[in-house]
Amino acid sequence: MTQTPPPDGSRMRPTRISTLVVAALAAAAVAWLLISSIYYDRLPPLPWLPVVTLAGLAVLEAYAAINTRGRIERRPGREPVNPLMVARFVVLAKASALVGAIFAGFYAGLAGWLLVQSTRAAEQDRPAGIAGLVASVALVAAALWLERSCRVPERPDDDHEPDDWEPQPGRR
Repeated sequence: MTQTPPPDGSRMRPTRISTLVVAALAAAAVAWLLISSIYYDRLPPLPWLPVVTLAGLAVLEAYAAINTRGRIERRPGREPVNPLMVARFVVLAKASALVGAIFAGFYAGLAGWLLVQSTRAAEQDRPAGIAGLVASVALVAAALWLERSCRVPERPDDDHEPDDWEPQPGRR
């Protein structure tokens, strides 16, 4: 049975890549402006905790994508998926993709600035800046994969019903 989207347009849509790119570019510009306007040698070293957190989230979401896809497709040995859990995963994936894009943009602006600087503090922070960029991009990729894995596959018997199907009066 094919359902038409609600007339108010409240149907959830896949995350747009253009939205993620705009968020990343804006964050990169803000990061570059902030870092270039301060005296960088006075800042504490760049922490590794956000990098580890972003990488951990990427791994967890990639695992959830693999597990969820197998359960939605009802592969042998897998329990059926809870629809509410899938809805929660979609919300998590959409939020993680946007947050990951913002972090990726910030780390890209920071890493770009660190690569052109020749101070000792900038040289010491380059590995953390580049690792943060890689972890952020991995989070975006894992989030988009999880969002894609939560889609319900088309069933062969769904193709036989017309798109304009409506219940007949008096029938249930």
